[in-house]
Amino acid sequence: MKRIYLFFFLSFLILFSSSAQLTKDQSQQIDSLFSTWNMEGHPGGAVGIMKNGETIYSKAFGLASLEYDVPNATTTIFNTGSVSKQFTAMGIVLLHERGLLSVDDDIRKHLPDMPDFGHTITIRHMLHHTSGMRSLHAMLGLAGWRDDDSRTNEDLYRFMLKQRELNFKPGDEYLYCNTGFMLMSNIIENITGEKFPAWMKANVFDSLGMPNTYVEDRYDRVVPNNATSYHPSDEGFFRAVEYWGYVGSGNMHSTTDDLLTWLQNFSTPKEGWASAFELLQTVDPFNDGTPNNYAFGVFVDEMHGYKRVQHGGSIGGFRAYVSTYPEEQLSIAILTNYATAGPGGKARSISGILLEDKSVATAPTAEPHTVKLSTDQLKAFEGWYWNEKENYVRKIYLKDDTLRYWRSKQSENAIVPISDNKFKMIGIESVLTAHFSINDQGKKSIVVNTGDDRPSRFNAFEPVTNPAEYIEAYAGRYYSPELETQYDLILQDSVLMGHHARHGDFSITLLKEDVLNMANYATIKISRNEAQEITGIRISNGRARNVWFEKLH
Repeated sequence: MKRIYLFFFLSFLILFSSSAQLTKDQSQQIDSLFSTWNMEGHPGGAVGIMKNGETIYSKAFGLASLEYDVPNATTTIFNTGSVSKQFTAMGIVLLHERGLLSVDDDIRKHLPDMPDFGHTITIRHMLHHTSGMRSLHAMLGLAGWRDDDSRTNEDLYRFMLKQRELNFKPGDEYLYCNTGFMLMSNIIENITGEKFPAWMKANVFDSLGMPNTYVEDRYDRVVPNNATSYHPSDEGFFRAVEYWGYVGSGNMHSTTDDLLTWLQNFSTPKEGWASAFELLQTVDPFNDGTPNNYAFGVFVDEMHGYKRVQHGGSIGGFRAYVSTYPEEQLSIAILTNYATAGPGGKARSISGILLEDKSVATAPTAEPHTVKLSTDQLKAFEGWYWNEKENYVRKIYLKDDTLRYWRSKQSENAIVPISDNKFKMIGIESVLTAHFSINDQGKKSIVVNTGDDRPSRFNAFEPVTNPAEYIEAYAGRYYSPELETQYDLILQDSVLMGHHARHGDFSITLLKEDVLNMANYATIKISRNEAQEITGIRISNGRARNVWFEKLH
């Protein structure tokens, strides 16, 4: 009888110690973060939290299917988007540990058809997003592909074989690039002789105890228990079709339970996996020695004074975010099926509820005080500013006694002075500062810093006041052999317009001499020969820079 009492007493202690890890107040605070997900007729998601190897919170909210009124469950499967990248990286790490490749191999060793870009691109570069390769969506967008066009690894590879230039020298900078992770799935298939989804299931998911996780290489496949994703609008929710059939950089489906199982390995790895998870967290500096906090498919950074490993993902209307604090053995997985769910911000709020903020205690930093500048002082910073490296424009202008930092008609923020020439942006979650300077010749510039990112430099320029002097010469047909597509710049009633067979007609705005804005989507730079004749244009749209289009006529 005493043994029976002892058994129940120990069982009670175990149950109490497990549930006591999350107080009633903490649970209610976390619930409140997802209250809108439970509104009637609303998509939602699933949330899982693990502490010291035990799941302390696992709940689902909202509907997995609006059409059939099916609720989400903790076992519902969601597309994880770019959360997939760390798993592809783990596949490469396993092959590295087995001696079948090295992360420092030239990618052409395993993809011999790839063009020679004049610089060695290693697998390590691709893992860190420092390869300089043009990213899939940006490249195909310029090629005329619409957002709802299906695209596969075969489509990407076909275009990559025609590329002749990079965005930048490998290792010089970080630029998020789906291309690199898609090509890594090709490398895994070439080395193993197996299809990527099957190999990942056998070598990663099954080995780590993730039975509900799989790589989906057919977006139209019917798999039970998968959520449907949605876009919100003023008229309600619309289906967000997952039309992209590529793998490596995305399209891994999973549950919060499986992702928590994965994340726990960053704290207490499964037997035989310690070195692999350690290698996954490798961070390497850029060529100039400055740090890059993107490891192998994950960001390694700090939150609340603790080391954090994290990544987000999005595809269609799915949004995903996973983070783990290895020193605290705290992991958070949030999967959602609607596009404005904001799982990253909610995960940060959860960690704020559960972790004492050591960053304040160990490294107190006072909020910078704003200073008062006169209207004339503020006006001195107004103007248009150009980022030569990345080919985009910013405008600074005064409105209601406050400077505004303009990106586009849909995106601008106020900036307030914290010194005579340094400003802080307000109304955003991150920290952004803009440092203005004026040289001896009166030329203005801005250095914009966003914390961990490398600073961006903008030089002031005078916008063209009489575009008619220039635009007639820009008219013509331009063809890209790398993208196998053409654009027409057409002069209509003294107005320059653009045309593409799939994009249709679009507006063209002259930013400055020989620099055009293409429908707030891309930047066009005019190229001339020594005789100042126009020979072509170079188009940039963020993750694809300076793509060459030859002038045909």
